[in-house]
Amino acid sequence: MKELRYLQGVSTLTLDVPTCIGCGMCSLVCPHAVFLVEQKKALITDRDRCMECGACARNCPVSAISVKAGVGCASAIIKGWLTGSEPNCDCGG
Repeated sequence: MKELRYLQGVSTLTLDVPTCIGCGMCSLVCPHAVFLVEQKKALITDRDRCMECGACARNCPVSAISVKAGVGCASAIIKGWLTGSEPNCDCGG
């Protein structure tokens, strides 16, 4: 299976590492394995794999993760796949 990646450098995903408690919920719920937990801290392994679904942020018990779910280029690409239309997020990219 081909690795799923989105537009490079446009993901809104951020992780506040000092706030992270290393519970691993982000890596458990992420459908694209964006997170890895090492030494009781989550790490973002590849931000461009993030589809901005927001599952990680919704399940983080200490709000260490933020992502603008359902907006931006990734959302436009997903909508384009689902509807068969040309992706358009109005970013000009």
